[in-house]
Amino acid sequence: MRLAGEFALVTGSTSGIGRAIAERFAAEGAAVVVTGRDERRGSTVVKGIRGAGGRAELLLADLGSEPACVELVERAAAALGGLTVLVNSAVAGSVDTSDAAVTEMPTDTWEQTLRVNLSAPMWCCRSAIPHMLRAGHGSIINVSSRQAERAAPGFTAYIASKSGLNGLTRAIAVDYARHGVRCNTISPGYVLNERRDADMLPARQARLESMHLTRLGAADDVAYAAVYLASRESEFLTGINLPLDGGSSAARGLVLG
Repeated sequence: MRLAGEFALVTGSTSGIGRAIAERFAAEGAAVVVTGRDERRGSTVVKGIRGAGGRAELLLADLGSEPACVELVERAAAALGGLTVLVNSAVAGSVDTSDAAVTEMPTDTWEQTLRVNLSAPMWCCRSAIPHMLRAGHGSIINVSSRQAERAAPGFTAYIASKSGLNGLTRAIAVDYARHGVRCNTISPGYVLNERRDADMLPARQARLESMHLTRLGAADDVAYAAVYLASRESEFLTGINLPLDGGSSAARGLVLG
């Protein structure tokens, strides 16, 4: 029970990486708020956590506005009795076909992606940090992407927003370390997604696998890293960006020769 006594809000936790983090946090003893826009999926996650003996609450939220982010954090702290861990995992743009190169970029897509991927984490952090200060400690984990440093074509808004998120992490780490509040980033490589990759062709899977030294990532891989960064075991770490990418940042990968 590495997170016993911790109170965690995990955004974007009704599916994918966020869901895996919420479930793993609860299994390690944290009280967790699951949040997203889909009540059916969120209820399924909460039911599963409670069925396994964990504590979880569901709060629906659309993080596209400042008031919604502030309200979510305050409701989460009230529901749990405090807030010591915040995971910013909600995302826009990663599978959005309207993301594009700069010359084809719709302004609405640009603004919405930055609002959810960068502004929302800042709004949530701004509201969560006072609760952490009162608790005497806190851990903020921002889920970024390796694309912030190794860009792929056609994802301008997504890449720019995740690059900004990495900078936000460093700024928070510098400003709040002396108060016992840490902030770190996890930057996953390619992580298999149950919806996006359900019909993946063997040729595409083989190509993606060849870009890694180990294997393709799973949501649980990110969740295990998040548990460490949320726990007291990582009290010496703040301001880092952890590349969780199967070794692809250490080597070019077989597909590139």
